[in-house]
Amino acid sequence: MSEAGMMCRAVCAVGAALLVGAGAGAQQIPVEAGLVIERDTVRVGDPFRVFVSVRAPRGATIEFPTALDSSATVQSIDPRTVFRQPDSTGVRQSAVYRVAAWRMGRQQIRMPDILVRVGNANRTVSLSGYAVFVSSVLPVDSAERVPKPERALFEHSMIPWWVWGLLAAILALLFGLWWWWRRRQMVQPDVAHIDPYVRAQRDFKRIDRLGLVEAGEQSRYVALVVDILREYIADRFTNAPLALTSTELLSATRDARTLPRDRLTRILNDADLVKFARRAVSADRARDLGRESLALVEHEHEASLPVPTEDQEQAA
Repeated sequence: MSEAGMMCRAVCAVGAALLVGAGAGAQQIPVEAGLVIERDTVRVGDPFRVFVSVRAPRGATIEFPTALDSSATVQSIDPRTVFRQPDSTGVRQSAVYRVAAWRMGRQQIRMPDILVRVGNANRTVSLSGYAVFVSSVLPVDSAERVPKPERALFEHSMIPWWVWGLLAAILALLFGLWWWWRRRQMVQPDVAHIDPYVRAQRDFKRIDRLGLVEAGEQSRYVALVVDILREYIADRFTNAPLALTSTELLSATRDARTLPRDRLTRILNDADLVKFARRAVSADRARDLGRESLALVEHEHEASLPVPTEDQEQAA
C-alpha cells in the first residue's frame, strides 16, 4: 500500500470531527485526525511505520511531536517526517514515524499530543487506543520443542562407591603379590662355595682319568690342564679373569708373590704354541706340563696359607 493510501485510511479512521473550544468566548477549531499502523503484526526489533494525518482550518499551524513516547515499549528509531497534502478547503499535513517494538504481545502505541494553532487559539489532539501485536523472532516450531530437564549436579551411579573401593583393594593386593614373587625370583640361591684349590685338585684327577695322553690326544690334554690352572688363578686373583690373554695374565699377576713368574711364563708359552700354533707335543712333554701345572697350583696354595705361630707349632 502506498503512503497516499495510508494517509487516506488515517483520515477515514476518524468517525467525526473533534470540536474543542479555545476557552470561554474563544473561537472553536474543527480538527480531523487519524492514525494508521503499517502492519497489524510485527516481530520483536523489526522496524515498521506509523502514519498520522491531521486536517485543520485554513491558516492553521500543525505541530507534530518529534518522536513517540520514549518510555513505551514501541519507540521511535528515526525522527518523524512531515509533509503537506493538497486540500482546497483547509490545511492537511501527515507525519510518518519509523518505530520498533521491544516486547512481545499486544503493545500500545503511545502518541504524544498534537498541537494545532489558529491565531491565538490552540488545540491539542490526542490519539489513543491504537496497538500492535508483536511476535517472537524464533522459528514457528520452536514452541513444540520441550527442553530436557536439568541434570543433577552429582548423579547417583548405579554401582555403589564401595564396589570401586573393593576392586581397587583387590588390584592393589594382586600387584603386591606379583611384586613379592618377582623380587623372590630375582634373589639367586646361595651357591655352595668350593675352595679353588680343592676344585683344581678334583679337576686334575678327572682329566687324568680320561687317559687322553694314552689315547694320543696330547694337545687336548695340555689345553685342559692349563685351563684348570687359569681357572685357579682367576679364582685366587680378581684382576686375572679367564678372558685375559697369556701376556695380559702375566702383566696382571706380576706383583703376585705367591706365583713363580718364570714357571708360569714357561707353562703359558708352551700351551699357546700347542693350542694356537698347532705345535706337536710328545706324550712325555704333555705329562710334564700336567705335573708342572699341578705343582704350580700346590705351590701357590701353600704360599698363600698364613704362617703358623709358635703356639700352633707346639700344638702340632
